[in-house]
Amino acid sequence: MTVDRHSRLLIIGSGPAGYTAGIYAARAALAPVLVQGMQPGGQLTITTEVENWPGDTSVLGLDLMARMENQARHIGVELITDMITEVDLAQYPFKARAESGLHFSADAMIVATGAQARWLGLEAEERFRGFGVSACATCDGFFYRGRTVAVVGGGNSAVEEALFLTNFAEKVYLIHRRGALRADQVNQAKLFAHPKIEMIWDTAVVDIVGDEQGMGVGAIDLKHLTSGTVTRLPVHGLFVAIGHDPATALFKGQLDLDAEGYILTAPDSTATSTPGVFAAGDVRDKIFRQAVTSAAMGCMAALEAERWLAERTLAQAAISVAA
Repeated sequence: MTVDRHSRLLIIGSGPAGYTAGIYAARAALAPVLVQGMQPGGQLTITTEVENWPGDTSVLGLDLMARMENQARHIGVELITDMITEVDLAQYPFKARAESGLHFSADAMIVATGAQARWLGLEAEERFRGFGVSACATCDGFFYRGRTVAVVGGGNSAVEEALFLTNFAEKVYLIHRRGALRADQVNQAKLFAHPKIEMIWDTAVVDIVGDEQGMGVGAIDLKHLTSGTVTRLPVHGLFVAIGHDPATALFKGQLDLDAEGYILTAPDSTATSTPGVFAAGDVRDKIFRQAVTSAAMGCMAALEAERWLAERTLAQAAISVAA
């Protein structure tokens, strides 16, 4: 493979984790190269108001990511608008190939490719995303204070989202297409005991309807999967909690992944099963999935990569002296 661009550190992904890793790596004089991927800025670019980013009372997700990108570029991160389609971690330096045909090599690598929420696949879902349809109660629950919302799903994530939303909403419906939840028994006990939550069993959401002004969700259409009956349920918000898919297809067979495809890292570390490769953000975090935790992991990954490279340089120098 002919290498077009070699760097000490290659960062794959450009959400909060990737950009933060780039900023810290540039400050450590690693001259990082960051390949932005298919969606520069990640999931936050399709989020409207962000009210839990420290230092900002409210900021548009797209604006926040633009600021991170500008800071990374200003401090010296080389940003490349391309998408990595192939990696080879079995040889050193590590190799990567982009969609454009460019070939990269790097002494260390940070994987920050993120994860994507699974959606229901409804046409209206796309139209109302950010305007009443969300995949993150922690991000958007505050906007539904005193209102009625629905959550779709049957696992721990759905139950936890429903319980969290009771801090704000007056009424929470949990809609599940089966007659029993997959969530653990502790979560189920909390759910069934909560006076604000009502279960709707054996039911699927088949459409999302706008409010009178057409600027948000006003109701959802539900189909009972046994009887086939379709009913309309008035709600102000719909939270889809049917799981996330980490963007790790590139790394199958090359890095250790868990059963759901998330990259496994050492305890209290971003180090993966391959020395010199680090993972940060939603690609390894299926619990918190917040911008601030992703940024924190990006910082960790850059600092760990810098230490790993320094230790490797010292080890090589010692070998040269001994020879």
